[in-house]
Amino acid sequence: MAEYEYQMLTFGRDESRAAVRQSLADHAEYGHWELWRVSLFMGGVRKAILRRRIIRVQRTA
Repeated sequence: MAEYEYQMLTFGRDESRAAVRQSLADHAEYGHWELWRVSLFMGGVRKAILRRRIIRVQRTA
């Protein structure tokens, strides 16, 4: 079964949609993160949860 590590990003209501999109694209491109879930809360706060697969190297004898 695949193992993942997670990172949560929080964006305030004053941040533009373009700035949020650029930040998510940068994390995806340079950190190899994928967008897993986005939640929009009352007051306009967005929380995005990113995940990436943990690759474990198997030792060969």
